[in-house]
Amino acid sequence: METTASYNDKVVRQFTIMTVIWGIVGMLVGVLLAAQLIWPQLNFDVPFLTYSRLRPLHTNAVIFAFGGSALFATSYYVVQRTCHVRLMFDKLAAFTFWGWQAIIVLAAITLPLGITQSKEYAELEWPIDLLIAVVWVAYAVVFFSTIGRRRIKHIYVANWFYGAFIITVAVLHIFNNLAIPVTLTKSYVIYTGVVDAMMQWWYGHNAVGFFLTAGFLGMMYYFVPKQAGRPVYSYRLSVVHFWSLIAIYMWAGPHHLHYTSLADWAQTLGMVFSVILLAPSWGGMINGIMTLSGAWHKLRSDPVLKFMIVALSFYGMSTFEGPMMSIKTVNALSHYTDWTIGHVHSGALGWVAMMTIGSVYSLLPRLYNRDGMYSIKLIDVHFWTSTIGVVLYAVSMWVAGITQGLMWRAVNDDGTLTYSFVESLKATYPYYGLRLVGGLLFLAGMFIMAYNVWKTVSETKPAPVAVLDPA
Repeated sequence: METTASYNDKVVRQFTIMTVIWGIVGMLVGVLLAAQLIWPQLNFDVPFLTYSRLRPLHTNAVIFAFGGSALFATSYYVVQRTCHVRLMFDKLAAFTFWGWQAIIVLAAITLPLGITQSKEYAELEWPIDLLIAVVWVAYAVVFFSTIGRRRIKHIYVANWFYGAFIITVAVLHIFNNLAIPVTLTKSYVIYTGVVDAMMQWWYGHNAVGFFLTAGFLGMMYYFVPKQAGRPVYSYRLSVVHFWSLIAIYMWAGPHHLHYTSLADWAQTLGMVFSVILLAPSWGGMINGIMTLSGAWHKLRSDPVLKFMIVALSFYGMSTFEGPMMSIKTVNALSHYTDWTIGHVHSGALGWVAMMTIGSVYSLLPRLYNRDGMYSIKLIDVHFWTSTIGVVLYAVSMWVAGITQGLMWRAVNDDGTLTYSFVESLKATYPYYGLRLVGGLLFLAGMFIMAYNVWKTVSETKPAPVAVLDPA
C-alpha cells in the first residue's frame, strides 16, 4: 500500500477550502434573497441586485460552487484511499480545480448582468457551458484512470456512486445545453416548446438525482463508516441501493410538469417512477444510519457524526416528501407554492450541506496532519445552529406552501375565488420572516465553520483534541 505522503492531497485541500468559502458566498446571497422577499427595496433599484438576477446566482453558487467543490474534494480523496494509488495526472487534476473556479467566477459575473439561457440550474451561456464540459471530461479522465490502475481488485461502493454521478452529469449537461450561438453572450437552445420543457426537467431533476444525491451518497458511504469506526451496515444493500437508484431516477423528471401541456402518459410515468424511488432511497438511508449499530454512544461525544446522521435523516425525509409531492392529487395543492421551496431546502441544506459539513470536518485534520479540528465545541455549536436553522426554514415553508395552496383553490358557492392573490401573499409574510431567521442561523454556522477551519489549518502544531481514525 502506498503511504499517505505519496497521495495527491494538494488538489483535495484546495477544493476543501473552496467548499467552505463558496458555501458562505452562496448562502449569503440566499439570505439576501430571503430578505428581499420581505423588503423588496433591498435591491436598491440596482439591476444586478434584483431578485431575478441574484436567484440563479444563489442556486448555482450553492449547488455547483459549494456542492461541486465538495464532490471534487471528497471523490479525489476517497478514490485514492480506496484504490491505494495516487491520483492520476496531477496537472489535469490541477486543471479541474482552476477550471472549476474559473467557471464559478464567470457565473458570478454573467448572471447578475442578466446574461442567461433562462433554464433552471442551466442558466449559463454557451462559452461557459463548453468550459464546464471540458473540465468535466478532465475530471472523468482523472477519476476513472485512477480506478483503472487501482491495486485492489474490488471497487468500493462509494466509487460506484461517484462514477455514476460523473458520467450522468456529463450526459445531462451536454444534451440539455445543445444550443446555436448567436453572439458571445447569446444563444438559442435547439429544443422548443414542450420538448424543451421535457429536456429541461430530465436534466433538472437528475441534477438533483445525480449531482445532489448520487455524488453525496458516495460521500456518505465512505465518511460515515470512517467516522463511526464501523463497517457499512450491509454491503449487499449498498449494491442494491446503487443499481436500483440509478435505474429509476432517470425517469422521474416529468413530475415537475404535472398539469402542463406535456402528454398525460409522460406525467404519469414520472409520477410512478418517483413513487418507486422511495424504496431504494430509504434503503440507502437505513444502510447509513444502521452503520452506527454498536456505536450509538459515539453520538454523545462526536458532533461530526451528529451532522452525518441528521443529514441521513433529512435524506430520508426529503425522499419521502418528493415521491409524495409527485402524486398528481398532492401536486395539485403543492405546485407553484412555497412547499416546493421547503422540500428543496430540506434536501439542499438538511442532506447535502449537513453531509458536506460533516465530511469536511472529518477530512480536514487528515489533510493537514492534525490530531483533530481546532475546537470540537465549535463543531457542536455549529451543529445545533445549522439544525435549528434548517428546521425553521423547512417548517416555515411547508406551512406557507400549504396555506398558499389552500387559499388559491378556495372558492365561494358561486364559483368565484374566496381570496385574492395579494391576500395569500399577505398570509405568508410571517413565514418569510421565519425563513429568513432560519437562513441567518445556517449562515452563522458556516462562519463558525470557517473560523474553526482557519484555526485548524493555521495551527503550527496539532490541536490537543480527540484523535481521529487514521485515513
